[in-house]
Amino acid sequence: MTELGWKSVGVLELTALPSIDKERWGSWVREADALLVSGGDALYLCHWMRESGLADLFPSLCDTVYVGLSAGSMVLTPRIGEDFVGWKPPTGDDSTLGVVDFSIFPHLDSPDWPENTMAEAERWAARTKGPAYAIDAQTAIKVTDGGVEVVSEGHWKLLNPAT
Repeated sequence: MTELGWKSVGVLELTALPSIDKERWGSWVREADALLVSGGDALYLCHWMRESGLADLFPSLCDTVYVGLSAGSMVLTPRIGEDFVGWKPPTGDDSTLGVVDFSIFPHLDSPDWPENTMAEAERWAARTKGPAYAIDAQTAIKVTDGGVEVVSEGHWKLLNPAT
């Protein structure tokens, strides 16, 4: 990442944060220009964001850019839908942080996830309820001050649009 011109890059291991004084790592997060959150299991990520206290900082990070990749994006939604539940959280449901008011069906038409077709995204959205975006790897969703903009050179679709 530093070869991209970033002044510095830091890594936080969410599962270790509860054992570190929150004032120490919290200042690093508050001073960051951007948070890059990679993929994995969205519910596991959500659990540790809450458990570590990182999720509690989000409302105060008004000038921080959040960049989510795959599960790193899904964790900001209200829920991920049963299709994407792998790890079962203590809550037993598919709810996530709810920072944004739409859900995300990632990896649309990806050769690595051949089951992630538009037809499957539409079935998922019908069960998930609420606005949802099906997006491929060339698509990003930019949310600024509550406004949503899709930035894409690929394939995407808004499902269950708010009326």
